[in-house]
Amino acid sequence: MNHLRTAALATALLAPWGLSQAIELNDDFSLYLDAGVFSDYRTRGISQTQNDPALQGSATLNHSSGLYLGVWSSNVDFGLGSKTRQELDYYAGYNWQISDDVSLDTAYYRYEYPRQSALNYDEVFSLLTVYGAKLGAYYSDNLGGDQSYLYSYVGYGTQLPAEVALDLRYGQVDLKDPLLIDDAGDTRDSYHEWQVKVSKELFSLNWSASYIDTDLSDSECANYMGFDDVCSATLVLGVNRTF
Repeated sequence: MNHLRTAALATALLAPWGLSQAIELNDDFSLYLDAGVFSDYRTRGISQTQNDPALQGSATLNHSSGLYLGVWSSNVDFGLGSKTRQELDYYAGYNWQISDDVSLDTAYYRYEYPRQSALNYDEVFSLLTVYGAKLGAYYSDNLGGDQSYLYSYVGYGTQLPAEVALDLRYGQVDLKDPLLIDDAGDTRDSYHEWQVKVSKELFSLNWSASYIDTDLSDSECANYMGFDDVCSATLVLGVNRTF
């Protein structure tokens, strides 16, 4: 129950091919507002909306020093009698822009689910970007109460002809316990996910298409998430605006 969008926000706003409009509050502070609609809300390859559309928005306050804090929200639907229908993420971090092509982003995240506080948890995050290549990781030690969770990934972002942005990602989710169980009863404690995303700014909006998949089998997905169709390959379409 997580995502990369909040973590990527601070660095994406600085990317030369990203939307970079901001509300300048004074010489030191800028406010970024973002709103978008997506055909699915996928985090680490798994749908958080039962493959249904998601409306998402965020507000991020940036300081000229590189410090930032903000809030992000999306609708969710976990099924199985879950009471919550919203995810609220609070984050604070520091983006160290070492040079035009090298940066280090570190942050703390608090994830909350109204009406179902048992799902709430915290994460720490770090992302090193070097000439478009990315090495990132998220870690939590209180997922589901006491489950530790490490998500690490490598990626690459570049600009294609016609001002089309390309972002690639390959990640691994490591759980403390072997919670992934197939029909044969075999277990494992990790899985892989990947994404290929293209996006382009047109009519002051950012349009995107993402191919997302995991190596989870249908039975592993069903035993882990309760449904066998929320971990398989999909195409997520989206449109958002940052201002």
